Amino acid sequence: MILAAAVDDRMGLAFNHRRQSRDGVLRRALIKEAAGAPIWMSAYSLRQFKDDEAEGADLRACDNFLFAAAEGEFCFTETVPPSAAAERAEKIVLFRWNRSYPADIYFDIDLSCGWVLAESEDLAGNSHEKITKEVYLRE
Repeated sequence: MILAAAVDDRMGLAFNHRRQSRDGVLRRALIKEAAGAPIWMSAYSLRQFKDDEAEGADLRACDNFLFAAAEGEFCFTETVPPSAAAERAEKIVLFRWNRSYPADIYFDIDLSCGWVLAESEDLAGNSHEKITKEVYLRE
């Protein structure tokens, strides 16, 4: 499973069970990264994907989305800490907001232990001047 998330500078995912922010550039980048592979997520996350952005994407919502994704499939988490599924992750794709927001739900996988940054790219977002996409692989 390939784990994807949008985080702030302190690895925050959400505050009061709501995403910190959203951006169409991030959604399109996630769909492009998946390259047709299924992207599992919560029903809450699915609601932000607009039809015109999601063309050609295989977006799937379910309650247990962290465990629904098979090898090579994506799992996008916004309001659920991903550590319970960390052992299943073969790759992690983070979209960094490059800001600090209030958060009470965090991306709780320690990337300094067993992960290596393989790719980094800055994207010009709609809601954020810069969104940094980082791809981590297992060491």
